[in-house]
Amino acid sequence: MSSYRAPLEDMSFLIEELLEVGEALGSLPAYAELGLGPDLTTALLDEAAKLAGDVLAPLRRVGDEQPASCQEGAVTLSPGYGEALQQLAAGGWMGIASDPEYGGQGLPELYATAACEMWNSANLAFGLAPMLSTGAALAIAAHGSESMKQLYLPRMHAGEWAGTMNLTESGAGSDLGVMKTRAVPEGDHYRIHGQKIFITWGDHDATPNIIHLVLAKLPDAPAGSRGISLFLVPKYLVNADGSLGERNDVYPVSTEHKLGIHGSPTCVMAFGDNEGAVGYLVGEENRGLACMFTMMNEARLKVGVQGLGAAEGAYQQAVAYARERVQGGVPIIEHPDVRRMLLTMKSLNEAMRAFVYTEAVTLDLAHRGPESERVQQQARIDLMIPIVKCWLTEVGQELASLGVQVHGGMGYVEETGAAQYLRDVRITSIYEGTNGIQAADLVGRKLARDQGGAMQVALEEVGITVAVLVQHSEPVLQAIGRDLGAALKGVQASTDSLLQALREAPPQALGVSFDYLMQCGYLLGGWHLARSALVAQARLEAGAENDFYHRKIATCSFYAEQILPRCAGHAGAVAALAGSLASYPAQWL
Repeated sequence: MSSYRAPLEDMSFLIEELLEVGEALGSLPAYAELGLGPDLTTALLDEAAKLAGDVLAPLRRVGDEQPASCQEGAVTLSPGYGEALQQLAAGGWMGIASDPEYGGQGLPELYATAACEMWNSANLAFGLAPMLSTGAALAIAAHGSESMKQLYLPRMHAGEWAGTMNLTESGAGSDLGVMKTRAVPEGDHYRIHGQKIFITWGDHDATPNIIHLVLAKLPDAPAGSRGISLFLVPKYLVNADGSLGERNDVYPVSTEHKLGIHGSPTCVMAFGDNEGAVGYLVGEENRGLACMFTMMNEARLKVGVQGLGAAEGAYQQAVAYARERVQGGVPIIEHPDVRRMLLTMKSLNEAMRAFVYTEAVTLDLAHRGPESERVQQQARIDLMIPIVKCWLTEVGQELASLGVQVHGGMGYVEETGAAQYLRDVRITSIYEGTNGIQAADLVGRKLARDQGGAMQVALEEVGITVAVLVQHSEPVLQAIGRDLGAALKGVQASTDSLLQALREAPPQALGVSFDYLMQCGYLLGGWHLARSALVAQARLEAGAENDFYHRKIATCSFYAEQILPRCAGHAGAVAALAGSLASYPAQWL
């Protein structure tokens, strides 16, 4: 079983050479004094890599074999997890991209995304803890009162207190409008009564307090999702000076027994079984979903990163095994089909990484870029988020499965640890909105709301890269350009077809929305990989002597030949517009 080591060379290349963080973000007022550039990038990535490789990765199997458990209203974490969370907090990682006014580090989301990849490659079950705390803090920062932000955010950004999000109830999964949790006004606070399920890191003793964000309905709330409000419910009540008061009426009932992420305490949480849990309104009454959706882009981007993280971990273990396992007199890495699987994993990992890091910059620009450009950048990130979340998690599952396949029979037994990547990553296509919901959002909302305007802008950018590639003097780049150009034409045709279907037969458009999303994902991943190849070629032509640049071009060439043709398959499904799907009676299933 191999150990995880962060792919620092590729990460640094993307941040400094492809995305040019100093030029792209360094001049913005929010980042002008940070000194964005190679020195900062190297220091941050190196420190995160040490924590991921030396502390978190060894706990991956520990958490899998000794899951978190719940007894008598308290959760016991897997051995080492509490101490690791405290180390993460001590390093300042919990508030890395948060507002300095409230104790955050104030760094770009791009760096937070790179760190998130490392946490999740090393230990996906652990990586959920900082992800949930960051999301809860983001919602408070956007919608909490000033006094609430001053009281809670510095402690959450420092990792002194943890955070959770409590949305789901039994019988109310993605349809939150039917939830039963209620909130009764009582002076300057509310009493919360109800039960939530699937609450990630819902309880533990790694921090002295946990700040729960809870969706609930007021007594006179409108019906459905329009009547949901958001409440801050601390595990321990907090005094005005920030000291902890008495225990609030919120307790874990049990931990879920799951397929994977065993080290993550996924809890059933009970609010108000006794006198009622004290909660404080976040934002306006009956605007709870709007408050929660403030952090959905960031959360869904990070779930996409989880797909990448698991795939990178699976790849590292698979390639190490393939170098050691001898069959037919040679290491199996020499076998053509094993090389196909490994290069499939490598090329898709690099495409996913380039894609999600690029959109992390878009997120930064949407929040902190020039005022005149923020609307356009927000439209771009809104369009890309469902693709990032869905495509990266679907591909992450495929690559984790390939990792098992490379191991052969040894991948199917638990002792190698290869199967854990597959079990852990499987949840990522389900939570934070299932991938079917992401596809419906892409087509039914994002594509429809501007008649494909934001998508057209993105496709035009791909077209610019194609033009550069096909006119290049290097034959390998010309070939990449031709393959990327063919995939681009297919996505353009699919987009036009769906826009027409949305006007004439919306159910048929939604029936092929998943195929359209995956088609877009493969194209955009290939585009960012092609951009990387162009940068690598420019470095070589400038005299750089670095094998990395040759590998980058070769990896992109494989992707263009072997992965981009998948676009055509999805295009065929989109062209059919789900005719047979729409006409197939449900009772025949």
